[in-house]
Amino acid sequence: MMDGFNILLKSFAEDQGFVKFQIDSFDDFIDRRIPNIIKQIKEIKPEVPDLGEFKIRLGRFKLGSPSVKEADGSVRNILPLEARMRNLTYASPMHIEMTPILNGIESETIWVNFGDLPIMLKSKFCPLSVMNRKELIEAGENPDEPGGYFIINGTERVLVLIEEIAPNRVIVEKSNIANVTETARIHSEKDGYIQRHVIERKTDGVVRINFANINSLPVVILLRALGLESDKDIINSISLDPEIQEEFYPNLFESESTNAKEGIDEIGKRIRIPQKEYRRERVTRLIDRYLLPHLGQEKTDRLNKAIFIAKAVNKVLRFHLNKIPEDDLDHYSNKRLRLSGDLLEILFRSILLGKWGLITRITYNYQKLTKRGRFPPLPAIVEANVLTNQIVSALAIGAWVGGRTGVTQRLERGSFVKTLSHMRNILSPLTSTQEHFEARELHPTHWGRIDPSQTPEGATIGLRKYLAVMAQITKGASEKDKKAVLSLANKHIEGLK
Repeated sequence: MMDGFNILLKSFAEDQGFVKFQIDSFDDFIDRRIPNIIKQIKEIKPEVPDLGEFKIRLGRFKLGSPSVKEADGSVRNILPLEARMRNLTYASPMHIEMTPILNGIESETIWVNFGDLPIMLKSKFCPLSVMNRKELIEAGENPDEPGGYFIINGTERVLVLIEEIAPNRVIVEKSNIANVTETARIHSEKDGYIQRHVIERKTDGVVRINFANINSLPVVILLRALGLESDKDIINSISLDPEIQEEFYPNLFESESTNAKEGIDEIGKRIRIPQKEYRRERVTRLIDRYLLPHLGQEKTDRLNKAIFIAKAVNKVLRFHLNKIPEDDLDHYSNKRLRLSGDLLEILFRSILLGKWGLITRITYNYQKLTKRGRFPPLPAIVEANVLTNQIVSALAIGAWVGGRTGVTQRLERGSFVKTLSHMRNILSPLTSTQEHFEARELHPTHWGRIDPSQTPEGATIGLRKYLAVMAQITKGASEKDKKAVLSLANKHIEGLK
């Protein structure tokens, strides 16, 4: 029996790999996510009025081989063993195409280094991934080691799996807040950022919504501002069930507005914006950018958002009327795991686009130097060490965007099994200082996915989990893929008709 199990494990390790999901996620981060971020930025526009209209167009992205810059200025390729022995960071230089455009006239496009990116061992950007057993041994590496970790300042660091509530879903539950009977939570995810929404049904039957800095707004006002102007449109969008419609009727008296324009003004008054012109601009920016961003962030997306909110209200009311059961937050269909690519994308975006991020620094440096009468070359204004230092710092100490800690940890090397186990560790975002009894308990949906016995004793019991031996993590479909499948399904249905 044990021989058969050993053969099965060996076959699984060769065909699937114990940390292949982390390696694939890292490869996807470099191949797809970084180019997408650059594509979304498109251009950098420093304000240099003395020169005229000036902008820097961003183009292609490429990653070099893992290398080190020596004290004499020379650059040469390195392997992980040297990085461990010399306390170096195993990283590759990143380059981006930049084209200066002054008054519509393009200058020569050049490749600019904008930082070094730590490389995951055994990813396709690591030389170890193409070596055979003999070459791995000669390079000082264990040929059976799966990779899936980083070397930061000579220390092996692993990005742990982060467990989160599934985004873009309506999850209803009973409320323990005074004057609130039921709530629906929606975690709307766009480009790695999550905007949390809460829809509440009060004891008086009024349904309210909270998102961004808007609190306890009657949902009927928001629906009207989004384009459902008549009472009939609002009621029919929520449900055609007479019982649910009757339950929602009292909400119609919460709004004084009769059209979308008045609805936007009413929201502005409730969040206390006195100036009428600024009020509309601020409210439209809030509902376009921060309300359900996964559905889009343009004015044309408002009706889709209104329909989504109407269906969320419908679910809350059906739950209140005992037509559907409460959603189980601990059910694994309501959870998702963030892999290395997801976490690095969030970090990369924040470093590039943050308040004092790399793009802001490029703009500032260009404006500063042009005021002194100089027309600086692009490599001189790009502070490559900003991106490098912040990524290395985050991986070295485990402090991440959003105040998370412990996202990276020193790789456990007590034994080969402990090493594999550590790289398949799952961390819950819940705090260990509170009870969270249900979250700590074993759930039936853990079967085959989570090891039922491997969890630490003490404060983190049940909050720190580990993947089962042969559990794998599937890759989510992109919005483009989902739309393609939906289009094919609609064509198939039309064909059947």
